[in-house]
Amino acid sequence: MFKRVTPEILQELEQIVGKENVIPPGGDLSAYSHDETEDFVFPPEVVVKPQNAEEISAILRLAQSSSVAVTPQAARTSLSGGALPLYGGIALSIERMNRILEVDQENLFAVVEPGVITQVLQEAVEEVGLFYPPDPSSRGSSTLGGNIAHCAGGPKALKYGVTKDWVYGLEVVLPSGEILRPGGKLLKNVAGYNLTQLFVGSEGTLGVVTKAILKLIPKPTFSKTVLVPFPDPESAATAVTKIFQAKIIPCACEYMERAAVEAAELRKGEKFPHSDAEALLLIEVDGNDEGVLDREIEKIAEVCMECGAPDLFVALDKEKREFLWAMRRCIGEAVKKLSTYREEDTVVPRIRLPELVSAIREISNRHGIRAISYGHIGDGNIHVNLLRGDLSKEAWDQKLDPAVRDLFERTLALGGQITGEHGVGYVQRNYMSMAYPPEYLDVLRKMKLVFDPKGILNPGKILPVEG
Repeated sequence: MFKRVTPEILQELEQIVGKENVIPPGGDLSAYSHDETEDFVFPPEVVVKPQNAEEISAILRLAQSSSVAVTPQAARTSLSGGALPLYGGIALSIERMNRILEVDQENLFAVVEPGVITQVLQEAVEEVGLFYPPDPSSRGSSTLGGNIAHCAGGPKALKYGVTKDWVYGLEVVLPSGEILRPGGKLLKNVAGYNLTQLFVGSEGTLGVVTKAILKLIPKPTFSKTVLVPFPDPESAATAVTKIFQAKIIPCACEYMERAAVEAAELRKGEKFPHSDAEALLLIEVDGNDEGVLDREIEKIAEVCMECGAPDLFVALDKEKREFLWAMRRCIGEAVKKLSTYREEDTVVPRIRLPELVSAIREISNRHGIRAISYGHIGDGNIHVNLLRGDLSKEAWDQKLDPAVRDLFERTLALGGQITGEHGVGYVQRNYMSMAYPPEYLDVLRKMKLVFDPKGILNPGKILPVEG
């Protein structure tokens, strides 16, 4: 299907970006052979590090004319295999494109290159009293380009929305080499199809983002954080819905089951408050009236205790809040250090959360695979890590797919979906036929063909493998 990178192609790539920005065949390609998805390794034939849209345009024109696969890469923190060069070819790394081009304090927009680390932008705009809310747990290492590719969420998506809600304009290079600039610094824009949002979440399969215009808002003045223990996951899940029924919208509401907290304690070497509880909610409210937030925390405590919480821990100062959030953010890495794993990214309507957390435990027990769950429960998003543990490789291979399919069947039956924020990528592509009927998938294939008729850009992602 795809051609190899020939010496002639390599020479042209070196002319486009400079020899010093190419890692040739035989060079150290290991860092570009994997992302954060399990233990998959797919080496590219060559790594190319362009610095602007024009260089990327030239690379893609060359790749298309030569029928060479191209895999866009940023920080390679994908949890769905989105950055894996499945067919070798060219790994297109945008790591050099890491500038914040503008912070527009009058219109409240930031203009950035895709290689900017999410937390770097957040800290830069906060210095001038502004706020960029999307905050995936990997915000200290993931890039804005990767966030856009997967439509990343994170804890504050509960109140503020996910990445798509903050992207108002893009510069994108198509597989043909054409450069499109949909959207702009406009809060309203209905001139034609919304191509900006089409590229958000497309996982680098339709085009390569080279610039983004992101909406900002004034930074909230105050925030209050509370940690609430529960006797079981179902009680915690029920409390989440009750909080919203009490007319409170937290900016974050995170779920951690006991095993997830224990993994974080092991990794950090520190003790978490109420870590002996079977389930915990980490809840935060923010705003500009501290009195209102105090009353919201009081109401949250009242609701949670009505749902079975015996106590709660209030983070009274910045240091305690930062400690709680540091522990929460390390859970993903901590759990993955325990064993070979498969992370699933289930999402259901909030009212069905008690049924989901109960189903996870039941499915885990029935298939004999340990599961550790945590996630952004406030918006219905639970991350389920299935761990190999002491299972033999043969037993793991036999049990894993049936367990995943069982989990997805239950999730879909609850009105949910097979991924909420991690994307489909390589790992989930063959479960897409569970999520959508054939005619829906056919539309997706036709859309891919419009933008990428030769299929060179991030091939093997999102769409199920036919046959």
